[in-house]
Amino acid sequence: MLNLGILAHVDAGKTSLTERLLHAVGVIDEIGSVDDGSTQTDSLALERQRGITIKSAVVSFAIDDDVTVNLIDTPGHPDFIAEVERVLAVLDGAVLVVSAVEGVQAQTRVLMRTLRRLRIPTLVFVNKIDRGGARYEPLLENIAARLTPAIVPMGEVTGPGTRDARFVRFGADRLRASRSDLLAEHDDALMAAYVEGRVSHDRFHDALVRQTGQTLAHPVFFGSAMTGAGVDELIAGIRELLPTAGGAADGPVSGTVFKVERGPAGEKIAYVRLFSGTLRTRDRLCLRDGEEAKVTAISVFDSGAAVPEPAVTAGRIGKLRGLDDIRVGDTVGVPRKTSDDELHFSPPTLETVVVPRRPADRGALHLALTRLAEQDPLINLRQDELRGQVSVSLYGEVQKEVVQATLADEFGIEVLFRETTPLCVERPVGSGTAVEFNGKDPNPFLATVGLRIDPAPAGSGVEFRMEVELGAMPYAFFKAVEDTVRETLTQGIHGWQVTDCTVTMTHSGYSPRQSHAHQGFDKSMSSTGADFRGLTPLVVMDALRAAGSRVYEPMHRFRLEAPADTLAAVLPLLVRQHAVPGTTEMRGPVYVLEGSIPVARVHELQQRLPGLTRGEGELECAFDHYAPVSRGAVPDRPRTDLNPLDRKEYLLNVTRRVGP
Repeated sequence: MLNLGILAHVDAGKTSLTERLLHAVGVIDEIGSVDDGSTQTDSLALERQRGITIKSAVVSFAIDDDVTVNLIDTPGHPDFIAEVERVLAVLDGAVLVVSAVEGVQAQTRVLMRTLRRLRIPTLVFVNKIDRGGARYEPLLENIAARLTPAIVPMGEVTGPGTRDARFVRFGADRLRASRSDLLAEHDDALMAAYVEGRVSHDRFHDALVRQTGQTLAHPVFFGSAMTGAGVDELIAGIRELLPTAGGAADGPVSGTVFKVERGPAGEKIAYVRLFSGTLRTRDRLCLRDGEEAKVTAISVFDSGAAVPEPAVTAGRIGKLRGLDDIRVGDTVGVPRKTSDDELHFSPPTLETVVVPRRPADRGALHLALTRLAEQDPLINLRQDELRGQVSVSLYGEVQKEVVQATLADEFGIEVLFRETTPLCVERPVGSGTAVEFNGKDPNPFLATVGLRIDPAPAGSGVEFRMEVELGAMPYAFFKAVEDTVRETLTQGIHGWQVTDCTVTMTHSGYSPRQSHAHQGFDKSMSSTGADFRGLTPLVVMDALRAAGSRVYEPMHRFRLEAPADTLAAVLPLLVRQHAVPGTTEMRGPVYVLEGSIPVARVHELQQRLPGLTRGEGELECAFDHYAPVSRGAVPDRPRTDLNPLDRKEYLLNVTRRVGP
C-alpha cells in the first residue's frame, strides 16, 4: 500500500495527470477534462465550474497487482495551503508537478519546502512537454536552482514543444554515469566505488531507492498528461522508488483524520489514514477529551472508488461513519509520536465578517458556516451575538469567493463580505498581577482568584501554572479557573487573541458546602464553579492591564523575481506597502528581492505588480512572523464577550445571563 499525494502550483496540470494515471492503469475508460468538469477527483460543483481543486480527493489503483496506490489530489492555489498540509501528514510519498512551460512557480517552491520539512519522499514530474515553449535542459537548471540541487534526471525529452514530444528513459549506464557523484555524497561505500570507477547498476539503483526514501534525492521525470507521454515511466518510478506504507495490522489502533465531509443524509464521513492496527465496524473509539464514539460503517478505496468493507487495516485510508463529533486533525486511537514540524500549520492571517443578504437567513448562515468549519477548522468562526455577526478566518481573497459560492450553491444562502482585515495578536509587555478575595468588596462572587501574567517566548502560546496547593480546594474549581483563563484570553485589551504568555494562579479560596439546620444545600452560602467562571475574567483583565499588552500584525516573507530594468519602478511600490526589503541579488537579466511585508498589504502588491513588471514579475509569499504595529492607530477588534474590561457592564451582563 502506498498513499501518494499529487501536488503542484495551480494550472500545472496535476488533476489532468491524475486522470491520465487512472486511465493508464485501467481504472477509467475515458479521460476526464478539467475544462469540461468531468474529472474523477474534482467532484464539487464549484470545482467543476472554476476548473480548480478546492478539496482533497482520494482515488485508488493497483500497479502490477502487487502495489495498491491511494492517490490524493490536492488543491494548488495558495489560499488552500491548509488543506494541502493536512494531506501531507498522511502521505508515504508525493509527486510534485512542474509545468515545462512556466517552470518552477511560487507555490511550487512553497510545496517543495514543506515536503522536505516533513521528509516526504518526492518525485518531480515535468508536465506539458508537448506545449509550445516547453523546455528540457533549461528546466532542469531551473529546478536545481529554485527547488533543490539534489535532482536525478531519469531521462531526456525528444521534440519538446511539439505534439510528438516523448520522454526517453536513460539506460542504466547513462543514468549511473550522470548522477553517481550526487548519490555518493551520502553513501561512503558508493563513494569508494565511484572513485575506483566500479559502480554497478544494482549498487546505484539501491542507493537511488534508499536516498529517494530518505528525501536526499529527487528523481525527475518528464511527460504530458494530455498525450500520455512519460506517464508509464512515471508509474514505474512510483512503484520502484517510493516507499510503501508501514505499520502493524495487529498493533494498537492509531490514525489521523485529514478530511471530513457530509453524506447525502447529512451524516459525517471522516477520512482516516490508519498508521497502526485494525479498525472494524462497531468498534468504539476514544476521541479527543476522552469522548467515545462507535464506528457504524467503513469504506476503503479500491479500483478508483470507495467500497464497503468490515475493517480497515494499517497503511490504508478508510471512510468512517458514525463519528458525529469527529473533526479534522483528530487522532483516532493512540496518538502518534510526531515532531514539531509535523504539527506545523500556517495560521490564517485574514478575517472578514459574513453578512446574509436576507436578514432572515442569519440563523441558517451560522449553521452553514459551522458545517464548513467542520471541513476546515482553521476557518475559525467567531460569533458576535451582540451585533448578530459572524466572522471567519481566511487565507486569501480566492478562499473568500469559494466560501461565498459554496454558501449559495450548497445552502442557498446569498452572502456579502465586509472588508477583509488582518488577524492580529496581543502579547503582554511586562508582568502584571491581580487578585480578588472571597467576601471582600467589590467581589460579588464566592471565590478567591489571584493571577499573574508574564510574557513568554514567541510561539509558545498560553501556559497555565499553579503557585497554590492543589488540595486547597476542589479540583473542579481549579479546572474552571484554567478553562476560563484560556477562554478570556481569546480577547485581550484591544480585542485580539492574547498569546505567548504564562498565567500563574497565585491565590485561591472558596466557601465550603453549607446548609441551614434541617435544610438542604444553600447555594447562596457555598461556592460553585459558576463563581470561579464569573470572577476569573475580571482578574485576568486586571492582570493584563497591569502587564500591558502590545498588538502585533501578521507579516509575510516575500520573494520577488522580475526583470532587472523594472527594479526602479517596483521599489517605490514596496515602500508604499510598508515592505521591508532584505536582500537583493542580480541574476543576469533578472533580480531577486527578498524581505517582509504586512499581510494587509499583500493583496494590493499582487494586483499592481504585473503592470510594473510587464507581467513577468513572480511573487512568492508565506506567513513568517508577527511584528508590532508601528504605524497609525493601534487596531481594535470589536468584543464578542461580556466585556470584563468594564466591571459594571460585565456584572450586569453576567447577572442578566444567569438570572436573578
